[in-house]
Amino acid sequence: MKTTLKLIPFLFAFLLISCGEKETKNKPSYGKKKTVTKIDNTPASKKIDLISKGVGPIKSITLESEINQKMAAHGADVFKKMCTACHRADKKFIGPSPQGILERRTPEWVMNMILNPDEMVQKDPLAKKLLIEFNGSPMANQSLSEKDARAVLEYFRTLK
Repeated sequence: MKTTLKLIPFLFAFLLISCGEKETKNKPSYGKKKTVTKIDNTPASKKIDLISKGVGPIKSITLESEINQKMAAHGADVFKKMCTACHRADKKFIGPSPQGILERRTPEWVMNMILNPDEMVQKDPLAKKLLIEFNGSPMANQSLSEKDARAVLEYFRTLK
């Protein structure tokens, strides 16, 4: 009996210690910021980035408020001859549709992708994601001149 009475304080102390640990785990840690990672499942072709200019020779483009119909017609012709193997104006195909592209990308980014696709998929984060989204099918470098690429960009402005 004396042994049991001597053990009771030890058991009681053990119970308090074990309960105390559980409480400290549940206490909020003040001053520490919790990091919440939000996963964005938006496909790269739907993401909006109107800041990046991409990688390539085009640093700045000024688009007129009015679409240059002559340039757009030339761009439509170039697009038809050089781009329709992989792109459709109104739907996703081997590559993304250019419809509404200027609502999602800067004109400089579009021009650099047309003129410099190899370096873009190596260095531009969005171009890398597009490459993954479109099953690793890289955009072929069609060796267009800046004038032809600018005409294609003007044609893209007509696609609503």
